[in-house]
Amino acid sequence: MNDSVLFEELTSHSGKRIGVATLNRPETLNGLSLEMCQLLDARLVAWQADPAVVAVVMRGAGDRALSAGGDLHGLYRGMLDAPDGDAWAIPAARDFFSTEYRLDYRIHTYAKPILCWGSGIVMGGGVGLLQGASHRVVTETTRYAMPEITIGLYPDVAGTWMLARMPRGIGLFLALTGAQLGASDCLHYGLADYMLPATSGADLLRGLQALHWDADSGAHAAQVDALLDGLQAAPDASGPLQAHAALIRQICNRADLGVIAQGIEALKAHEDPWLQRAAKTFLAGSPGSARLSMALLEHARHASLADVFRTEFVASLHCCAEPDFREGIRALLIDKDKAPRWQPASLEQASEQWVQRFFEVPWPDGETHPLADLGVEALPAAIETC
Repeated sequence: MNDSVLFEELTSHSGKRIGVATLNRPETLNGLSLEMCQLLDARLVAWQADPAVVAVVMRGAGDRALSAGGDLHGLYRGMLDAPDGDAWAIPAARDFFSTEYRLDYRIHTYAKPILCWGSGIVMGGGVGLLQGASHRVVTETTRYAMPEITIGLYPDVAGTWMLARMPRGIGLFLALTGAQLGASDCLHYGLADYMLPATSGADLLRGLQALHWDADSGAHAAQVDALLDGLQAAPDASGPLQAHAALIRQICNRADLGVIAQGIEALKAHEDPWLQRAAKTFLAGSPGSARLSMALLEHARHASLADVFRTEFVASLHCCAEPDFREGIRALLIDKDKAPRWQPASLEQASEQWVQRFFEVPWPDGETHPLADLGVEALPAAIETC
C-alpha cells in the first residue's frame, strides 16, 4: 500500500534543501484524510525547524488534482455512529476538523516559502492548502471551487475568511453556487499568484534546485518570486467571473438572502452556460448551507484568521450533527442518487434564527476549544467560546 503522502528533499546547488510533499491518493483525486493531514502537519513542523530546508513545495500526485476535498466517506461513517443532534459526540469529526484546520493555519503562518502547485481540481480541502501558501500557482487545467452547498456543508478551511475579503457579493455568489473558476479568475481576484503551464512542474523543481539560496533567509521568498516570474504564462482570456462581475454584484450584494435567491434563480435563463450551471447548483443545494454560508461570511468579514478557524470548527461540528451534511454525502457518494432530501427544505425554514445554533459552543463546561492556541502567545487556562 502506498504512503498517503510522499516526502522528499531536493538538494540545491548551494547545498540547501527543498522539501517536497506530494498528496498520494490520485484514485480519490487526492482527497485529504485525517492521516494525510497529520503526516503533512508533522513534516511541516520538522522542516520549519531545519535550517537547511529553505522552501517547501506541496502538490498532488497525478495530473488531475491537487485535492478535490476531504475524506467524506470517513466523516460519514463517524456521523452514522453518533447520536443525532449531539455535535460533540462525533470523535471522527472533532479529530479531522481540528487537525485539518491546524494544518491550514500553519500553512498561512509558515515562516518559510511554501509553493503550492494548484493544477487540476482544487476544491474544498485543496483550497485550504492552496490559499495559505506564500506562492500559489495555478495552471491552464485548474478548476477551483468551493462546492460545499451541494453536500450540506459550507466553504470551510477558512473559505469564509477568504470569500469575505473578495468584493462584496462576489464571495457570497461563489459560496452559494459552487461556481468553478479557472486560472484567469483566480489570478484576477487574488486567489492565486502565478500561472504556469501544467507541463512545467519538473522545470519548476529544477529551477528551485538551481537557485543559490541567499544566506539571508528573509530573501528566500523573493528568490522564489524571481524564479516564478521567469516561468509564468499569461491566461488566454478573461474568465467568466470577471465577465459577469457587475451582474453578480447587483444580485448578491444584498442583505436579504431571499432576494439574492430570486436573482440567482433567474440566471437559469441566462445565455452563458456558466451562469446557468451556477443557478442550477444553487437551486439543488442545501437551503441550510446557503443560510449558514451567508452568516459565516458576515462573521468572517471583520474577524481574524485564527478566530475564523475557531468559529468554523464549531460550525462544522454542528453540520455533522444536523441532517443535511450526512444526507448530502449519502446522495452524492454513498447511494449516488443525487436526490438529497434537505432539512430544512426551504430558505424560509432556514431562518436567521435557525442558523444561530451553528455558533453555539457544543462541548461540556470546562472544556477548552481545541484550536484555542491559534494566533496567540498565551491564553487563560479555560477558553469556552470560539
